[in-house]
Amino acid sequence: MDNRPIGIFDSGLGGLTAVRQLLRLLPGEDIVYFGDTGRVPYGNRSRETIARYARQDCRFLLENDVKLLIAACGTVSSAAADILEEMPVPAFGVVEPAAKAAVEATHSGRIGVIGTSATVRSGAFQRCITDLRQDVQVIMQACPLFVPLVENGWIDREDPVARGMAERYLQPLREQRIDTLILGCTHYPVLAPLIQQAVGENVSIISSSEETAKEVVETLTYRGHLADGSLEQHSSFYTTGEDLDDFRNIGGHIFGYPIDDLSYVDIKDL
Repeated sequence: MDNRPIGIFDSGLGGLTAVRQLLRLLPGEDIVYFGDTGRVPYGNRSRETIARYARQDCRFLLENDVKLLIAACGTVSSAAADILEEMPVPAFGVVEPAAKAAVEATHSGRIGVIGTSATVRSGAFQRCITDLRQDVQVIMQACPLFVPLVENGWIDREDPVARGMAERYLQPLREQRIDTLILGCTHYPVLAPLIQQAVGENVSIISSSEETAKEVVETLTYRGHLADGSLEQHSSFYTTGEDLDDFRNIGGHIFGYPIDDLSYVDIKDL
């Protein structure tokens, strides 16, 4: 048994979808969440900048004595996965779990992946998917404006701006007749109803947040590092964004629970 918390970071609020899934599967685990909302989005940054941010995010969580790290950020997991290999505790990205699930789900062998510009440029999802199954076709689509939609709370499926953006981004994937779509950014599950509507009900949606949470559960169980359940679960949240009310309001909607223990972290201190 191991009662140390699990550390999760993202460029902003999207990683809260992974926290939600993880606590659904492991309600007794403590969580420390770091959302770098002061520097969101990561997806339009250089690889060097993304790697620097990832190291800082990981270092902050390690200072909180976490037993495991999750980069709940498709951009970091794709463009700077090697940073996770440097960590002194087990560290997970979101690429491999989602790729495995998509390969298992597809019938036609036509898999779509949506992500930030940096995720698409990295080619990480294509490499991982084709390593698992060489006869599949992977169709990538960058959706750089999805993250700002989520960060600003424009997530209603009836919102004409959000709906129009989803249709414009996803029409090429629909034309390619994909049967499986990976949400390669943890912000995107928040937009899942819009995305499903745009690609069609017959397309299987794979959430990188959900699949990563499942793999973390398996790893903690196998290693015997689950919390013993003797203490009440507690989640702590940190953000580099100065508007804590915004984080509480939008983040709470994504998380599904009120966000009470929230603290500001100055970027200069990372």
